[in-house]
Amino acid sequence: MLISSPAPIIAALQLPPFKGVQPRSIAWYEDFLFSNASIFVDAGITSIKVQDETREPGSASIQTVARMSALGSAFRKQFPKTELGIIVQAHDGEAPLAIADAADAHWVRLKIFVGAAVNAEGMRNALNVSATQYRAAIGRPDIKIYADVHDRTCQPLAPVANETAALWAQNMGADVLVITGLSFEDSILRVHAARAAGVKRPIVIGGSVTAGNVRAALDAADSVIVSTALLRDGAAHDDFNLWDKDKIARLIDAAKL
Repeated sequence: MLISSPAPIIAALQLPPFKGVQPRSIAWYEDFLFSNASIFVDAGITSIKVQDETREPGSASIQTVARMSALGSAFRKQFPKTELGIIVQAHDGEAPLAIADAADAHWVRLKIFVGAAVNAEGMRNALNVSATQYRAAIGRPDIKIYADVHDRTCQPLAPVANETAALWAQNMGADVLVITGLSFEDSILRVHAARAAGVKRPIVIGGSVTAGNVRAALDAADSVIVSTALLRDGAAHDDFNLWDKDKIARLIDAAKL
């Protein structure tokens, strides 16, 4: 299951949290996943990132690993030609890889791969050593690591230049870098700076991509992750029909793939 480079457009599908005031069965989550993923697949999207948004005080819980593994495996059977990425909300370098291994997913996304940062949930330290060592231990070098470089949902604890952090991520084992600035324009500047500094790995722009700027994004980077720009107006977070088919079609057409 080797993949050489990311798909030009990656759709992000967020799952409602597994814990909270409204507990739901695994069957509900599977129906939610299939219903929303099928909208992307039918529109021509070839890569989907399934995102767990269950907040954890530490590493991913047993429930998160079990449910994401089951849902990922069901996804691969339902959509065998669609590339699958895995991300978990918990700060954990091993759980996403364990899930990807069990589900036969293609890649994982790790938000804080190098350095140290603080976000709304507290301090976060680099995941690169635990992730790369665990991937080697389970014998799955084919599961690619998509590593964020200074993800905009957190603040670095030291003033490390974005391009320096990008080189760190490349040197510490990331297969693909995810770069997301404070604005779309900032993302483009960061991508160019990373390339000028010597980054050779594929680069994904992780946010603020729309039909109006997707072509510019793909001229600078190898891929984009899109979610918010494709939401159906008025859709609730747990809607079985989250995505606007016309918005997806306009994005794909604007990308000129």
